Amino acid sequence: MNDQPQISRPDSSKFAATPPFAEPGVPHIRTLNVPGMQALYVKEVRRFFKVQLQTIWAPAITTLLFLVIFTVALGGAGREVIGVPFADFIAPGLIMMAMLQNSFANSSFSLLVGKIQGTIVDYLMPPLAVGELIIALIGAAITRAILVGIALWLAMTLWPGVSVAPQHFWAVAVFGVLGAAMLGFLGLITSVWAEKFDHAAAVTNFVVTPLALLSGTFYSVDRLAPWFQTVAHGNPVYYAIMGFRYGFIGTVDSTISNPVLTAIAVLIAVNIVLGLLTYRLLASGWKLKA
Repeated sequence: MNDQPQISRPDSSKFAATPPFAEPGVPHIRTLNVPGMQALYVKEVRRFFKVQLQTIWAPAITTLLFLVIFTVALGGAGREVIGVPFADFIAPGLIMMAMLQNSFANSSFSLLVGKIQGTIVDYLMPPLAVGELIIALIGAAITRAILVGIALWLAMTLWPGVSVAPQHFWAVAVFGVLGAAMLGFLGLITSVWAEKFDHAAAVTNFVVTPLALLSGTFYSVDRLAPWFQTVAHGNPVYYAIMGFRYGFIGTVDSTISNPVLTAIAVLIAVNIVLGLLTYRLLASGWKLKA
């Protein structure tokens, strides 16, 4: 016979719905951690804004030189492309190209510098879910892209012979954000995979730059050979530049049906795929955690 008193135990079913690692009585964030995301976003924006001459104004001036060179060399004698002056055709593509490259540069630097300097714990330890971390980092990359685009647009408005007045502002905004987000996701994937700055530079030189230069930035795709048009249509950056240019000049250089809607659908699909891949990599801790 067991004469020991029976000790009542708490019903474990009461805590069955408690989130993992959350003990009873311990505060748990059950919604979006908006203050945490805002803090990380502001930290990332301040990081590139402290060196704005290098991260914002230098890319704008460099891209403006492309406009000057190409309009002087190829834009004379009233040359037109798809019914608009050559300078008006090339200007939106240059703005978008600079936005894409700087969005990639910002997001590819964020986690990589933490891995190299040993401060990656500053990104992993705060109470931020993987999705919240991605939102803050992609938001900062899009912010830098927008600032570069605005700086370049302001410079182009002062350049004689170039008209950069938007005809469809909604298209400028939609394609600007979708394109910057796409390269932002690619930058985050690169920062997870890369182990040193040379790896990130290799992706920039052999992936991002060729995609940007072969996307119809400096020429009309409809004048290419049929096989080259097929290659261009398989380049997602082409749809970002085509739609962004449509917002300025009101026409496109594509023979596909419903080109603007097709471009939006392609960019959304690519962003979803890259976003899911980014989430998977960050959630697994690959090359981030011991």
